[in-house]
Amino acid sequence: MIAVVVNAVAVLAGSLIGLLFRTRIKESFKTVVSIGAGMTSLVIGIQMALSSSKIVYLALALILGGMLGTWWRIEDGVLALGEVLKRTFARKDTGSQFAYGFLTASMLFCVGAMSIVGSFKAGTQGDYSLIFTKSVMDGFMAIVFTAAMGIGVAFAALSVLVYQGLLTLLSVWLSPLVTDLLLKELTGVGGALVIMIGINLLGLAKLKLANFLPSLLLIVLFVAGEGFVLSHHVLGF
Repeated sequence: MIAVVVNAVAVLAGSLIGLLFRTRIKESFKTVVSIGAGMTSLVIGIQMALSSSKIVYLALALILGGMLGTWWRIEDGVLALGEVLKRTFARKDTGSQFAYGFLTASMLFCVGAMSIVGSFKAGTQGDYSLIFTKSVMDGFMAIVFTAAMGIGVAFAALSVLVYQGLLTLLSVWLSPLVTDLLLKELTGVGGALVIMIGINLLGLAKLKLANFLPSLLLIVLFVAGEGFVLSHHVLGF
Protein backbone atom coordinates (compact mmCIF):
# COMPACT_ATOMS: atom_id res chain seq x y z
CA MET A 1 0.00 0.00 0.00
CA ILE A 2 2.99 2.33 0.36
CA ALA A 3 2.98 3.06 -3.38
CA VAL A 4 -0.71 3.99 -3.30
CA VAL A 5 -0.11 6.35 -0.38
CA VAL A 6 2.78 7.96 -2.30
CA ASN A 7 0.47 8.44 -5.30
CA ALA A 8 -2.17 10.12 -3.14
CA VAL A 9 0.43 12.36 -1.49
CA ALA A 10 1.76 13.33 -4.94
CA VAL A 11 -1.73 14.47 -5.95
CA LEU A 12 -2.04 16.50 -2.74
CA ALA A 13 1.39 18.08 -3.19
CA GLY A 14 0.70 18.96 -6.82
CA SER A 15 -2.65 20.44 -5.86
CA LEU A 16 -1.11 22.67 -3.20
CA ILE A 17 1.42 23.97 -5.73
CA GLY A 18 -1.36 24.50 -8.26
CA LEU A 19 -3.38 26.39 -5.67
CA LEU A 20 -0.49 28.81 -5.19
CA PHE A 21 -0.46 29.49 -8.92
CA ARG A 22 -4.26 29.88 -8.97
CA THR A 23 -4.26 32.53 -6.25
CA ARG A 24 -1.47 34.51 -7.91
CA ILE A 25 -2.50 34.62 -11.55
CA LYS A 26 -4.98 37.09 -12.98
CA GLU A 27 -8.49 35.94 -13.83
CA SER A 28 -7.80 36.46 -17.52
CA PHE A 29 -4.94 33.96 -17.42
CA LYS A 30 -7.07 31.27 -15.76
CA THR A 31 -8.82 30.77 -19.08
CA VAL A 32 -5.45 30.10 -20.69
CA VAL A 33 -4.66 27.53 -17.99
CA SER A 34 -8.00 25.80 -18.59
CA ILE A 35 -7.31 25.67 -22.32
CA GLY A 36 -3.88 24.20 -21.68
CA ALA A 37 -5.35 21.57 -19.32
CA GLY A 38 -8.06 20.79 -21.86
CA MET A 39 -5.65 20.35 -24.74
CA THR A 40 -3.39 18.17 -22.59
CA SER A 41 -6.38 15.99 -21.70
CA LEU A 42 -7.30 15.66 -25.37
CA VAL A 43 -3.79 14.56 -26.31
CA ILE A 44 -3.61 12.02 -23.47
CA GLY A 45 -7.11 10.76 -24.20
CA ILE A 46 -6.49 10.30 -27.93
CA GLN A 47 -3.27 8.39 -27.25
CA MET A 48 -5.14 6.11 -24.84
CA ALA A 49 -8.19 5.65 -27.09
CA LEU A 50 -6.05 4.57 -30.05
CA SER A 51 -4.95 1.50 -28.10
CA SER A 52 -8.41 -0.02 -28.56
CA SER A 53 -8.64 -2.71 -31.24
CA LYS A 54 -12.33 -3.51 -30.69
CA ILE A 55 -14.14 -0.42 -31.93
CA VAL A 56 -17.56 -2.10 -31.71
CA TYR A 57 -16.96 -2.96 -28.06
CA LEU A 58 -15.80 0.61 -27.43
CA ALA A 59 -18.91 2.10 -29.05
CA LEU A 60 -21.32 -0.24 -27.28
CA ALA A 61 -19.61 0.26 -23.92
CA LEU A 62 -19.82 4.05 -24.20
CA ILE A 63 -23.41 4.15 -25.45
CA LEU A 64 -24.87 1.53 -23.10
CA GLY A 65 -22.67 2.68 -20.22
CA GLY A 66 -23.77 6.27 -20.71
CA MET A 67 -27.42 5.20 -20.73
CA LEU A 68 -26.97 3.21 -17.52
CA GLY A 69 -25.09 6.04 -15.82
CA THR A 70 -27.80 8.52 -16.80
CA TRP A 71 -30.47 6.17 -15.48
CA TRP A 72 -28.59 5.69 -12.20
CA ARG A 73 -27.70 9.42 -12.01
CA ILE A 74 -24.08 8.68 -11.17
CA GLU A 75 -22.91 12.20 -11.98
CA ASP A 76 -25.38 13.70 -9.52
CA GLY A 77 -24.16 11.31 -6.82
CA VAL A 78 -20.47 12.09 -7.35
CA LEU A 79 -21.11 15.83 -7.41
CA ALA A 80 -23.15 15.51 -4.22
CA LEU A 81 -20.18 13.74 -2.62
CA GLY A 82 -17.97 16.60 -3.80
CA GLU A 83 -20.29 19.11 -2.16
CA VAL A 84 -20.19 17.13 1.11
CA LEU A 85 -16.38 17.20 1.00
CA LYS A 86 -16.47 20.94 0.35
CA ARG A 87 -18.80 21.64 3.30
CA THR A 88 -16.74 19.41 5.57
CA PHE A 89 -13.18 20.34 4.65
CA ALA A 90 -13.21 23.48 2.49
CA ARG A 91 -16.00 25.75 3.66
CA LYS A 92 -13.94 28.85 2.92
CA ASP A 93 -13.67 27.91 -0.75
CA THR A 94 -16.18 30.12 -2.55
CA GLY A 95 -15.57 28.74 -6.03
CA SER A 96 -18.31 26.93 -7.89
CA GLN A 97 -15.97 24.33 -9.42
CA PHE A 98 -15.05 22.38 -6.29
CA ALA A 99 -17.25 19.36 -7.03
CA TYR A 100 -16.37 19.37 -10.74
CA GLY A 101 -12.68 19.59 -9.91
CA PHE A 102 -13.02 16.59 -7.60
CA LEU A 103 -14.95 14.62 -10.23
CA THR A 104 -12.71 15.51 -13.17
CA ALA A 105 -9.44 14.83 -11.37
CA SER A 106 -10.74 11.57 -9.86
CA MET A 107 -11.54 10.25 -13.32
CA LEU A 108 -8.28 11.48 -14.81
CA PHE A 109 -6.15 9.81 -12.13
CA CYS A 110 -8.09 6.52 -12.00
CA VAL A 111 -9.21 5.49 -15.50
CA GLY A 112 -5.80 4.67 -17.00
CA ALA A 113 -4.22 1.24 -17.34
CA MET A 114 -1.31 2.41 -15.18
CA SER A 115 -3.66 2.40 -12.19
CA ILE A 116 -4.57 -1.23 -12.75
CA VAL A 117 -1.20 -2.65 -13.81
CA GLY A 118 0.71 -0.60 -11.25
CA SER A 119 -1.58 -1.69 -8.43
CA PHE A 120 -1.36 -5.34 -9.47
CA LYS A 121 2.43 -5.20 -9.65
CA ALA A 122 2.59 -3.56 -6.24
CA GLY A 123 0.24 -6.11 -4.70
CA THR A 124 1.56 -9.32 -6.25
CA GLN A 125 5.24 -8.59 -6.92
CA GLY A 126 6.09 -5.77 -4.53
CA ASP A 127 7.12 -3.75 -7.60
CA TYR A 128 6.25 -0.09 -6.96
CA SER A 129 8.05 1.40 -9.96
CA LEU A 130 4.98 1.88 -12.17
CA ILE A 131 2.92 3.51 -9.41
CA PHE A 132 5.86 5.78 -8.53
CA THR A 133 6.07 6.82 -12.20
CA LYS A 134 2.32 7.45 -12.24
CA SER A 135 2.68 9.47 -9.03
CA VAL A 136 5.08 11.89 -10.72
CA MET A 137 2.74 12.26 -13.70
CA ASP A 138 -0.33 12.74 -11.48
CA GLY A 139 1.53 15.32 -9.39
CA PHE A 140 2.27 17.46 -12.44
CA MET A 141 -1.28 17.09 -13.76
CA ALA A 142 -2.63 18.05 -10.31
CA ILE A 143 -0.69 21.32 -10.54
CA VAL A 144 -2.30 22.18 -13.88
CA PHE A 145 -5.81 21.05 -12.97
CA THR A 146 -5.81 22.79 -9.58
CA ALA A 147 -4.65 26.00 -11.22
CA ALA A 148 -7.57 25.63 -13.62
CA MET A 149 -10.33 24.25 -11.35
CA GLY A 150 -9.38 24.91 -7.73
CA ILE A 151 -8.84 22.95 -4.53
CA GLY A 152 -11.45 20.30 -5.36
CA VAL A 153 -8.75 18.55 -7.38
CA ALA A 154 -6.80 17.82 -4.18
CA PHE A 155 -9.61 15.64 -2.86
CA ALA A 156 -9.14 13.29 -5.82
CA ALA A 157 -6.31 11.93 -3.66
CA LEU A 158 -9.08 10.14 -1.73
CA SER A 159 -10.30 8.51 -4.94
CA VAL A 160 -6.76 7.37 -5.75
CA LEU A 161 -6.31 6.01 -2.24
CA VAL A 162 -9.58 4.04 -2.26
CA TYR A 163 -9.52 2.82 -5.88
CA GLN A 164 -5.88 1.85 -6.18
CA GLY A 165 -5.83 0.63 -2.60
CA LEU A 166 -8.63 -1.83 -3.32
CA LEU A 167 -6.95 -2.97 -6.54
CA THR A 168 -3.69 -3.56 -4.66
CA LEU A 169 -5.40 -5.53 -1.89
CA LEU A 170 -7.42 -7.64 -4.36
CA SER A 171 -4.62 -8.02 -6.91
CA VAL A 172 -3.77 -11.62 -5.92
CA TRP A 173 -7.29 -12.73 -6.90
CA LEU A 174 -7.87 -10.37 -9.84
CA SER A 175 -4.54 -10.43 -11.68
CA PRO A 176 -5.10 -13.84 -13.39
CA LEU A 177 -8.24 -12.40 -15.00
CA VAL A 178 -6.50 -9.36 -16.51
CA THR A 179 -5.28 -10.06 -20.04
CA ASP A 180 -3.40 -7.83 -22.48
CA LEU A 181 -6.57 -7.46 -24.54
CA LEU A 182 -8.57 -6.37 -21.50
CA LEU A 183 -5.96 -3.75 -20.58
CA LYS A 184 -5.96 -2.41 -24.15
CA GLU A 185 -9.73 -2.09 -24.25
CA LEU A 186 -9.93 -0.59 -20.75
CA THR A 187 -7.32 1.94 -21.82
CA GLY A 188 -9.34 2.71 -24.94
CA VAL A 189 -12.54 3.41 -23.01
CA GLY A 190 -10.58 5.33 -20.37
CA GLY A 191 -9.10 7.41 -23.18
CA ALA A 192 -12.57 8.28 -24.44
CA LEU A 193 -13.46 9.49 -20.94
CA VAL A 194 -10.30 11.61 -20.77
CA ILE A 195 -11.21 13.14 -24.15
CA MET A 196 -14.55 14.11 -22.60
CA ILE A 197 -12.61 15.84 -19.80
CA GLY A 198 -10.74 17.84 -22.43
CA ILE A 199 -13.96 18.79 -24.21
CA ASN A 200 -15.44 20.09 -20.94
CA LEU A 201 -12.33 22.08 -20.03
CA LEU A 202 -12.26 23.69 -23.47
CA GLY A 203 -15.90 24.68 -23.07
CA LEU A 204 -16.94 22.84 -26.23
CA ALA A 205 -19.76 21.05 -24.39
CA LYS A 206 -20.88 20.19 -20.87
CA LEU A 207 -20.66 16.42 -20.80
CA LYS A 208 -21.71 14.46 -17.71
CA LEU A 209 -18.50 12.47 -17.30
CA ALA A 210 -19.42 10.24 -14.38
CA ASN A 211 -22.50 8.94 -16.16
CA PHE A 212 -20.14 7.09 -18.51
CA LEU A 213 -18.30 5.22 -15.74
CA PRO A 214 -20.36 2.02 -16.30
CA SER A 215 -18.61 1.85 -19.69
CA LEU A 216 -15.50 0.57 -17.91
CA LEU A 217 -17.45 -2.32 -16.41
CA LEU A 218 -19.19 -3.11 -19.70
CA ILE A 219 -15.92 -3.32 -21.65
CA VAL A 220 -14.69 -5.84 -19.08
CA LEU A 221 -17.84 -7.92 -19.62
CA PHE A 222 -17.53 -7.73 -23.42
CA VAL A 223 -13.90 -8.88 -23.44
CA ALA A 224 -14.58 -11.59 -20.85
CA GLY A 225 -17.57 -12.77 -22.88
CA GLU A 226 -15.46 -13.00 -26.03
CA GLY A 227 -12.84 -15.03 -24.15
CA PHE A 228 -15.52 -17.36 -22.81
CA VAL A 229 -17.00 -17.95 -26.28
CA LEU A 230 -13.60 -18.52 -27.88
CA SER A 231 -12.46 -20.94 -25.18
CA HIS A 232 -15.60 -23.04 -25.54
CA HIS A 233 -15.32 -22.98 -29.32
CA VAL A 234 -11.73 -24.25 -29.17
CA LEU A 235 -12.76 -26.99 -26.74
CA GLY A 236 -15.55 -28.00 -29.05
CA PHE A 237 -18.49 -27.12 -26.81
